[in-house]
Amino acid sequence: MGQRRTAVTPRGASDRQLRLRRARPRSFAEWSALRRWGKLPQWEKNVAGYLLRQARTDAALSQRELAERLGITQQAVSRAEQWSSNPTVDLMRRWLDACGARLELRVAR
Repeated sequence: MGQRRTAVTPRGASDRQLRLRRARPRSFAEWSALRRWGKLPQWEKNVAGYLLRQARTDAALSQRELAERLGITQQAVSRAEQWSSNPTVDLMRRWLDACGARLELRVAR
């Protein structure tokens, strides 16, 4: 049959210290719940598409209503709300303005 794979644990590393990344993105519902509960891993806290979707839902806007405000299609809104989306800073700023929120972008050393 298939080969058996075992995980190699670095010497002295506990299970808690090992952080495995997910092979597939979380659903929005799971991400949103974990975010509310403060249980998201650090690397998942700033998923641009899901943050945009959260802002839209917090503003009680449908995709179509937001699309009209932004002058884009409903399909473009849907694509921007996906885990793998890569929206521009300008789109995020306009999006959040339309949702009554603001974008804070910071670079720190």
